[in-house]
Amino acid sequence: MAHGAAESIEELPGYYTHVRGSPPPPTLLEELTERYRAIGGRSPLRALTSSLAGRLQHELDRRHEPGTYSVHFGFRHTPPYIGEEVGSLLKDGANELLAVVLAPHRSGFVDQGYRRPIDAALQSAGRSTPVRILAGWYLEPSFVALEADLLRETIARLSPGVSAGSRVLFTAHSLPVSRVAEGDPYREQLREGARAIADSAGLPSDRYALAWQSAGRTNDRWLGPDLRDVLKEERARGTVAVVVCPHGFVCDHLEVLFDIDIEARQVADSLGLRFERTAMPNDLPRFAEVLADVVDRSERAHGR
Repeated sequence: MAHGAAESIEELPGYYTHVRGSPPPPTLLEELTERYRAIGGRSPLRALTSSLAGRLQHELDRRHEPGTYSVHFGFRHTPPYIGEEVGSLLKDGANELLAVVLAPHRSGFVDQGYRRPIDAALQSAGRSTPVRILAGWYLEPSFVALEADLLRETIARLSPGVSAGSRVLFTAHSLPVSRVAEGDPYREQLREGARAIADSAGLPSDRYALAWQSAGRTNDRWLGPDLRDVLKEERARGTVAVVVCPHGFVCDHLEVLFDIDIEARQVADSLGLRFERTAMPNDLPRFAEVLADVVDRSERAHGR
């Protein structure tokens, strides 16, 4: 399960309306349209998620008797919708649902957004099928190892002299402060996840920091500091290069391809900062293995 993204510019009005619950103001729609044009007019999220689902099916069939699991994928705000996929699984005779959230870290606000369409589909079908939502898997050892390897590969692109004066910035999607209640695990999980990846990559604590990105265009106060502001702070302290590791995301989409690769890079360029970004897990076979590990760990915890 993922948030979803308009696949093309033509889908933007319907997508934005679904996210907001009402048609967006023309100025906001035009801003989003310009961002899509800047990344080539299309989002790869749907194609990459479909490919990842196929790889996960293959990996689970390799580890278990084929037919034990049937892998579908669904989005909150674009087709294929989560509720429709749940309905399809129920019609096919599924006796239990394992719903994997394709975001490594948990937030109560986000969890509710994924749970609602599942519950609605179960109610519509008149079923009480058990559901396990697999979320907060940011410390899964194989995921930490994958992210650490991607980080090491990116740092290796820097010359030794530049690398010595570089910093790694771990980023995640900002959320409205009002939606991240006291005790919500999101912020602490992001800190723990960054620390685990840095430790695995052999990165000392003074070589990395956390930043937030992709805050919405609302009047709410959003979690910070914003990545663009952190870049300015890093330059002021003498940093010569930054490596951005968006460990709160797992796939190339607008928040990565525009907010980091275009918007943040422009800020870095204006400051004279060398700028690199780690590759996303996307549909790597190794990432499918991570998700299979998440499934298997949950099954073992439930005596399977």
